[in-house]
Amino acid sequence: MTLDGLEIRPVRGIGDVTPGDDLVELIAAAAPWLADGDVLVVTSKIVSKSEGRLVEVPADGPERDAARATALAAETRRVVARRGPTTIVQTHHGFVMAAAGIDASNVDKTHLVLLPADPDASARRLRDGFRARGLAVAVVVSDTMGRAWRNGLTDVALGAAGIAPFRDHRGETDPYGNELQLTQMAVIDELAAAGELVKGKCDQVPVAVVRGFLATPGASLSADVTHAAFPPPPSGLQADAGPDADAGAAALLRDAASDMFSLGTAEARAAGLLDAAQLPEEAHLPGVPVDPAAIERALTAVAGVLSHATTVTSDEVLPHNGVTTALHLATLDTSPAGLMRLGADAHRLRAALAAESIVTVALPHEDGIRLGLSGLEAPGGVQLGHSGPEAAGDARLGHTGPEAAGDARLGHTSPEAAHGARHGHTGPDAAGGARHGHTGPEAAGGARHGHSGPDAADGAA
Repeated sequence: MTLDGLEIRPVRGIGDVTPGDDLVELIAAAAPWLADGDVLVVTSKIVSKSEGRLVEVPADGPERDAARATALAAETRRVVARRGPTTIVQTHHGFVMAAAGIDASNVDKTHLVLLPADPDASARRLRDGFRARGLAVAVVVSDTMGRAWRNGLTDVALGAAGIAPFRDHRGETDPYGNELQLTQMAVIDELAAAGELVKGKCDQVPVAVVRGFLATPGASLSADVTHAAFPPPPSGLQADAGPDADAGAAALLRDAASDMFSLGTAEARAAGLLDAAQLPEEAHLPGVPVDPAAIERALTAVAGVLSHATTVTSDEVLPHNGVTTALHLATLDTSPAGLMRLGADAHRLRAALAAESIVTVALPHEDGIRLGLSGLEAPGGVQLGHSGPEAAGDARLGHTGPEAAGDARLGHTSPEAAHGARHGHTGPDAAGGARHGHTGPEAAGGARHGHSGPDAADGAA
């Protein structure tokens, strides 16, 4: 798809918007030049104002801060991350953004502006209002967000109507003959960002019009909005009038279950520690082979915190309960305190193994603790904690010579075995961030969602 001409025009003269105002009337009066096929990019703030999504707060002082905190709690489904004054949350809509999108800019000091209750429904009402005036336009309701792993802000789509949220390239072939398998362009986000170029933040231009996009292959107006007045796009293709045209911006949301970065680093580490404290005592393990290298990484991760009296060696695998590898922990200190440390060391090792996707069962032994191990089987039959058929073959955790018995305490030969795989975390708390996919400080809170500096709260908070 090639755009031979794309025009982005500001709509000036709308003025201040108050609850109950008819946005269609205000926009139409300020932009009598609107035409069929235009895409209206409407700032969510004026939508919220017209719909009365305002919270009255004190103008300043601690009472104002308390009122903001109350509003934030009411708009929050779950907290993703907190860093200093910045709180990243998932709203009840499903958006992940700073301060739940609550805005104190471009409004008098005694009010805060909340996001529209249903931005897609708001976009549909605007689209329908213009349709009643004889105009076939698409509508994108936009707001400003940060971006994952990058500084700076950009506008994205919170709601949409009359336009498909994606441009789906899957199944197409590139100029080199490669079939595209994953590429779905979030075109309503791109249009929202384009509209911000002419709207700005301080110029009182809350609406932009993008002209020329819907006359291209793959762009979509809903069936009841498409007019014969649209010029046929290149190659004679008509604009798609399929059901996706009214899917709305909700189609862009990724739920927490499928989000690989659904928590900030500190929050993920805390969740991992909680998981480590709640390791279940499995009655039956999955029976999946375990990669010796994964065990080595777990052993190396806890090497610095295990008691010097604790020894870890491989053990015989008993053919029941789905155990595929076994370890034996013993202590040279059989005093009550020494036995308590042995139990603590066994739990530390279980937590480190869990971070490698290895499930365990702990059983008492006549001279220590026996850990039965198994890998996990992920959805689709993919084995976790196992890197190949050779993984199950080495009963000595990768040691094949007589020196394997020499290191009775840990049974591993190189501290670098854990390098990279444990993300630099060498204590029991390492199971936190790493198990949730957070591998560095840039994954934390604000940076996870693009909010990484003092500007994170500007406008959004």
